[in-house]
Amino acid sequence: MHLQQLSVINFKNYDEAELVFSEGVNAFTGNNGAGKTNLLDAIHYLSLCKSYFNPIDSQQIKQGADFFIITGIFNKNNQPDAVACSVKRNQKKQFKRNKKDYQRLADHIGLLPLVMISPNDTSIITEGSEERRKFIDNVISQTDNHYLDELIIYNKILTNRNALLKQVADTGRYDAGLFEVIDEQLNASGNRIFERRRAFMEGFVTIFNKHYSFLSDNAEHVDLVYESQLLAGDLNNLLKKSFDRDRALERTTAGIHKDDLQFNIHGMAMKKFGSQGQQKSFLIALKLAQYTFLYQQKGFKPLLLLDDIFDKLDDGRVTKLMQMVSNNDFGQVFITDTGVERVESIFNKIGVPVKLFKVKGGAIDA
Repeated sequence: MHLQQLSVINFKNYDEAELVFSEGVNAFTGNNGAGKTNLLDAIHYLSLCKSYFNPIDSQQIKQGADFFIITGIFNKNNQPDAVACSVKRNQKKQFKRNKKDYQRLADHIGLLPLVMISPNDTSIITEGSEERRKFIDNVISQTDNHYLDELIIYNKILTNRNALLKQVADTGRYDAGLFEVIDEQLNASGNRIFERRRAFMEGFVTIFNKHYSFLSDNAEHVDLVYESQLLAGDLNNLLKKSFDRDRALERTTAGIHKDDLQFNIHGMAMKKFGSQGQQKSFLIALKLAQYTFLYQQKGFKPLLLLDDIFDKLDDGRVTKLMQMVSNNDFGQVFITDTGVERVESIFNKIGVPVKLFKVKGGAIDA
């Protein structure tokens, strides 16, 4: 699969732009703030129906305009696939594939899989467990539509249980039968999500280790560990044991919404003891493992988007990374960088052609 053409109108800092891409490596170069990353985000919209950076669609509309439109022509199994996303102020987002509207955006997720690597991804290491759960959920949901539905179900039940706990605290009235029904529902949904996450992580860790070893030239030992309360017991029992605490805190403290990933380097927390370069290598290996997993599950190569990827990596790791993503295991690649000379030098060095797009203030010179 590859993206042949991209067109944007009134998107972020672009009035209008139309680009035709190479099936291999495409690089957007230009100064910071020129709009390079905005083009990656437009591609992300076409794949996953939303911005990678900002969940509010109306904020992607160019200042002074009333709407934005993003369209793309994908080639999938030698068949054209036309995708269009449009947002008008104060109206519902429209998403079409081959001129047909989607009833549910969730039905599009996974059809045109994509992996994005961005400086924003440091939050996966530095922020709380929610960021790491989002990472797991994003990968699995691109290969399993039912998983996304199950997450929605679980979160609704969780919201109801938390509201009931607050009601008990406010009124003093406690209905044991009602909690029993909600706990059974949460247990059923939570166990389905847990089993899916556990099965995913079993295969994913092996892929991750392979990518990190290649990037670091086996210089460091790292660990990626899935943590879940359900590894130690059934959710129904956990809910019973934690009920007094839940009542005191007015929220549910046991369940898959507490799952986490542990990142270690030489047996110590990557967040505290990893250098910036090691943390970036860890994140890149994590995302490349996501790419490999999607490829294995889908049977065709997703798109790979690399935003400002060369920063904080030494020359050796940059070269190895570009060698890796330019080989036959990867398909179409999109890169942003401030230096056109650096991009040309890197790809000349490894003997891989690259199509350059020079970006300046929302204008593009191909």
